[in-house]
Amino acid sequence: MIKTRRLQTSFGDGWIAEEVADLYEPWMHQADRVLDDDKLLNLVEQELSKRIRKSKTRGRPGTTAEVVLRLLLLKPMRDWSYDILVREVRANLVYRDFTRIGGGVVPDDKTMGRLARQLGPDTVKNLHRRIVEIAQEKHIVTGRKLRVDTTSDHHRLRGIRPAAQRQ
Repeated sequence: MIKTRRLQTSFGDGWIAEEVADLYEPWMHQADRVLDDDKLLNLVEQELSKRIRKSKTRGRPGTTAEVVLRLLLLKPMRDWSYDILVREVRANLVYRDFTRIGGGVVPDDKTMGRLARQLGPDTVKNLHRRIVEIAQEKHIVTGRKLRVDTTSDHHRLRGIRPAAQRQ
């Protein structure tokens, strides 16, 4: 069953969020502002629900669209493989909080690879376009040209500068 966000939190989620609140890196705060967008999450949810018919309403709960989006952002930001991504998120409370996994289970590397392939290059391009639009609206970046590398697992945004570097 595919959901947009994880509605029920675990006992540890509040504690984790409280303990790591001041440990976020500056880019994580900016990413939080951008990724808190329903259109982005709906895009991911729609693509993930195409995998199996009626997956939005039946079956066991799958990885939420919000977690998938945030994990797939963290991977190229750190230039990690899926294996390293899973290991680091499992071991780091800051990453658990940022990806909205909290005290929940981190998807394994093979699952992450399948979820990323399910999104496909067209969806990744639309996600990047929407992320740049939101970042420009919130004055986080200045946009010039959007170039997206969808030929590999490293879907990177090019042609944007953080607002702090504008002068």
